[in-house]
Amino acid sequence: MSVENKHRLRFRDAMASLSAAVNIITTDGSAGRCGMTATAVCSVTDTPPTLMVCINRNSTMNPVFQENGRLCVNILNHEQELMARHFAGMTSVSMEERFKWDIWKTGILGQPLLQGTLANLEGCIKQVQEVGTHYVYLVEIKQIIVREEGHGLIYFKRDFHPVMDKSMTVVV
Repeated sequence: MSVENKHRLRFRDAMASLSAAVNIITTDGSAGRCGMTATAVCSVTDTPPTLMVCINRNSTMNPVFQENGRLCVNILNHEQELMARHFAGMTSVSMEERFKWDIWKTGILGQPLLQGTLANLEGCIKQVQEVGTHYVYLVEIKQIIVREEGHGLIYFKRDFHPVMDKSMTVVV
């Protein structure tokens, strides 16, 4: 194995130790409707509210996201692990089937908003840059829905884990 490949694998192992929120990124528009599970999502600035979303360049969904020009970041709660698995392609459920379930609403920009999430952030793609193996999307958020209740879902050490909100624990 080359030194470069060893370095790449060590980097991936290190990144497996970086806990990350689990999100389903969705889009709908003239290029069609699709969605995917992603952890490479982070805040860039709050003025204007902007997120960064990273998607592997090999993903067949890139042309759909780019042509539609809009997307929604659905931040999953701890009970939505199965949805994360569906949208990560870890099950046999087709993309068409995933969007037929009665768990979706349409946002102000026409994007699919998954119900019951911790938050839905719907926005317009303002910039796309190629960085190594990925596209980096800068998304200006136009609609923000936040729910106070619920616990988080993270990806850590190559598996899903719940994150419990201490303020929501019941004292008996």
